[in-house]
Amino acid sequence: MFITKRIAAATALVAGAALALAGCAGGAAPDAKPVYDADEKVTLTFTWWGNDDRASRYEALIEAFNEEYPNITIEGSFTDFPSYWEKRQTEAAGNGLPDVWQFSDSYLRQYGESGLLLDLGTYKDFVDTSTFDEALLGTGQLDGKQFSLPTGYSAWAVFQNDDLLSQVGVEPYEGGTSYEDHDEWMASVTEASAGSVYGGTDYTQRIQNLELLLRQDGGNLFTDDGALGFDEDQLREFWESGAQVRDGVGIPQSRLEEITPTSGLGAKLTASEMSWSNFLGGYLAETGDSALSMVAPPTSDDDAKDLYRQAGLQVAVSANTEHPEAAAIFLDFLVNSPESGEIFGTTLGFPASSSKLDGAKLEGADKQVADYLESVADRIGDAPPVPVKGYGSIEQTFWDLGKSIGLGAISVDDAVTQFFDEAEVILAG
Repeated sequence: MFITKRIAAATALVAGAALALAGCAGGAAPDAKPVYDADEKVTLTFTWWGNDDRASRYEALIEAFNEEYPNITIEGSFTDFPSYWEKRQTEAAGNGLPDVWQFSDSYLRQYGESGLLLDLGTYKDFVDTSTFDEALLGTGQLDGKQFSLPTGYSAWAVFQNDDLLSQVGVEPYEGGTSYEDHDEWMASVTEASAGSVYGGTDYTQRIQNLELLLRQDGGNLFTDDGALGFDEDQLREFWESGAQVRDGVGIPQSRLEEITPTSGLGAKLTASEMSWSNFLGGYLAETGDSALSMVAPPTSDDDAKDLYRQAGLQVAVSANTEHPEAAAIFLDFLVNSPESGEIFGTTLGFPASSSKLDGAKLEGADKQVADYLESVADRIGDAPPVPVKGYGSIEQTFWDLGKSIGLGAISVDDAVTQFFDEAEVILAG
């Protein structure tokens, strides 16, 4: 196993370093190879975004990690996604980022270009990257440096609660139809239940659904040189297309605000919701149900390669950590160990490394995710361009404005203007 080899290498490095120190009596050279001392007691801070299900899995992972590395104490914490990135920005300003943190390729340029992330290539004795294929490895690279590694990959999907649908007497959405057919199905659910269960949510709030439409026409959210890949008219048309869903078909935004951070699907107020396939475990935990189904999103072109393997959920080490070797070892355990594969299954995405996949038992929900990814293989296209600097802020702005439209707090025209104004500022850095 790579970790065992690593300890042997580290031991050799310690011995080698001791000899070097004895011979030079002047301390390690500035370019000395990183050395890990297995006897040194180290405490690392580690943080992530997610829910209680993810938290319990991370607790199990830390426990498994400490069986092999009892000298490394992991102090974990978590929050929801928007609060997570607000806190990281505050910490970055004060040079206080956690040692290891759940990361997103959406923020790769923002934190990588600012020198806030550890170059994992410098610690290759402690992090095995040979277990990733080049395409997935590239999702954590910037200017030739490996700043993060993916925990797994996902594809966009329509989740639905078949038990709720059975109760209201509506057949599940078949997946992959036209948008018109999908919206009619949502309306049939809301009508059949007399509004006690809604067909879904206003999917025009999510930038990923605009991305799907753009890719169906051969485009992307962003161009290779970092500009927006759509114009005001396209965004206006997209948000206006959600008018029917917002007008009694989908769950009212005001109701969603009351139950946040639980989703409409998680609260069993909606029969469907679109999200990444790795959300299955979280949805099951929220609903308490034993099963939810996943089908392909609607499409305007049956032959389009609009879906892609999204490896956005990653792990990174802060450049200012006082224990980079220990932090790299913990990161490696998280993305590579069979124990991580067994504990997380597909809840952090379908395992991106072969060694983590070896430990995953693809049964139940995990097998369902694997089957879903296989079912949409014909719609998987090339990865989009590397997310632009500030993509996380752009995504959140898009979502916030979409929710404001749903609340009736802003018109579509004003939301379009505000989005492009704010995106211009964000892209200008």
